[in-house]
Amino acid sequence: MAISGNKNIQRPIGIFGGTFDPVHFGHLRLALELKQFLGLAEVRLLPCHVPPHREAPIATPEQRLLMLKAALGDQSELTIDERELKRDGFSYMFDTLTSLRRDLGTTPLCLIIGSDAFIGLPEWHRWQELIELCHIIVMPRPGWKRIEKSPLNEWMDSRQAISPEALSHSSAGLIIFNEVTQLDISATKIRDLLKKGESPRYLLPDSVLSIIIEQELYK
Repeated sequence: MAISGNKNIQRPIGIFGGTFDPVHFGHLRLALELKQFLGLAEVRLLPCHVPPHREAPIATPEQRLLMLKAALGDQSELTIDERELKRDGFSYMFDTLTSLRRDLGTTPLCLIIGSDAFIGLPEWHRWQELIELCHIIVMPRPGWKRIEKSPLNEWMDSRQAISPEALSHSSAGLIIFNEVTQLDISATKIRDLLKKGESPRYLLPDSVLSIIIEQELYK
């Protein structure tokens, strides 16, 4: 059962996982936008070590962490959580949220995922138990529609909330759909440009591009 009934209202912490191979303005803009709109205390960017449902990253964990640190600089609204990089084996979100819950007690946690990832949620490790550990914030793509006869539907309908304020009143258990600015930027597009010898400038921070050039990544 999800943790609930906090006597003291606490600002939630956003959890935004990914390979960040490399991190770009699409990642950073949506993380900041959700933090501001949902009133989150912070958003933790959580680089994945070994993704269970996609190909392994090209850059090493050390390189991806270096790029993330360069992208964030000294601002405090977006932070980095390194726990998946320090854990062997597949980076299952259930294990990560369990670890976060041990560290943060009853602080509300908000797992931030895109609508494509949400549709694929039934393939995740112990997916039905995730909602007991966190709220889920879904970023729908334009024109997104729910899939009929999906195991998600009943599970989702009984938990869907509308008001962001509800996130602060319980530690876990709610699903909110929240549209964000969709920048047409992807790590795949950036890697393809670099592979062709073209510049990805203005798609990602200059500090990240400098690391890519210095370490000759994605060629």
